[in-house]
Amino acid sequence: MGRGDGSGRIVSAVGADDAGAGILHVDMDAFYASVEVLHDPSLRGLPLIIGAPDGRSVVSSASYEARRYGVRSAMPVSQALRLCPTARIVPPDFTRYRDVSQQVMAIFEQVTPLVEPLSIDEAFLDVRGVRRLWGSPAEIGAMIRVRVQEEVGITCSVGAAATKHVAKMASTMAKPDGLLVVAEADTLAFLADKPVRAMWGVGPKTAETLESRGIRLIRDLRTTPESALERAVGPALAARLSDLAVGRDPRGVEPSRVEKSVGHEETFEVDVSDAEVLHSELTRLADRVAVRLRRAGWEAGTVAIKIRFSDFTTLSRSQTLPEPTSVGQRIGEVARGLFAAIERRDPVRLVGVRAEKLRDAGGALGLWDDDADWRRVEDALDSAQAKFGTGTVTRARHLGARAGRGAPQHPRAHGLD
Repeated sequence: MGRGDGSGRIVSAVGADDAGAGILHVDMDAFYASVEVLHDPSLRGLPLIIGAPDGRSVVSSASYEARRYGVRSAMPVSQALRLCPTARIVPPDFTRYRDVSQQVMAIFEQVTPLVEPLSIDEAFLDVRGVRRLWGSPAEIGAMIRVRVQEEVGITCSVGAAATKHVAKMASTMAKPDGLLVVAEADTLAFLADKPVRAMWGVGPKTAETLESRGIRLIRDLRTTPESALERAVGPALAARLSDLAVGRDPRGVEPSRVEKSVGHEETFEVDVSDAEVLHSELTRLADRVAVRLRRAGWEAGTVAIKIRFSDFTTLSRSQTLPEPTSVGQRIGEVARGLFAAIERRDPVRLVGVRAEKLRDAGGALGLWDDDADWRRVEDALDSAQAKFGTGTVTRARHLGARAGRGAPQHPRAHGLD
């Protein structure tokens, strides 16, 4: 299996059988770090950590040189520096990353109209209908890798398979800068000896649960009684894992895919215990989430929060709304309510607010709109910020709550998932 540091990389030989492998998963290699090298070539070959330099933030990305020291995404920067003291810290530039992402996605769309972006640096492509134009799936995958490198200046890895699940697994194994093709007829054999934690959608906790029951390889899933698997992970996930283990994955490439969520989170400079500061910060993040929803023409069906305490324990809570909304006041009320229901009162290191289950805005309102006044207020705020700039108008409560209490001045935005 390929690892996050590039060791164990597996690639296909030229001319490998690609019969039936019409789904590609293309993933940029160490995308943020690669874009920074593109911007500043003097960084090439150095161990890079993309993150805030204050040591309390988390690693957004890392170059392969840093990953070989054990540096990983979402790791505290302070821990990453202990593992790799010679690493160069580079603050993230999300505008630059979006610009490069758009260049890459434009290449994909020139190859096939069936492109489903998963995130800023990866996408699925269905190339079954463009063989006469560009060749076989393996040839198309190779062409895409060349075009991305020559036209954009960064590298990518490609997995080609009959299903999205196997294609994504294959691209991970091919990293960095590789192509791995799994012919449709080879799907079962390919999956059999892979660890369950390599499956798309199996996180560390689920992997630990399965492994504790002796289910370590995908072939073990095939021989585990359905009732035992359901007891371990629940009926829904058990059914999905059983299907994926034998290569069944009916999901197609969806070009009109709607983003799943949008959120903001922030790591405090100093751990915060003051409830007033935490409530103010949740409100401020909710307002920023709401602004992004309105700009994109979406409403949220669910509000979620993330709280990380001083001991790095992280809790998430969510609530489905009676009616979808893009009103910051409503999102903030729900976020504060979710936080109030958490019993722990330890100092808090990080807070986050996220809008989920997004839908297009403009659905029918009820006869009485409880948020009408707040909609007018927030529409006025949007107009003022559009005219005078972001941050020129804010809630009065934020001005006092932030002063001298360690709360951040500039929240870190997380892109659409």
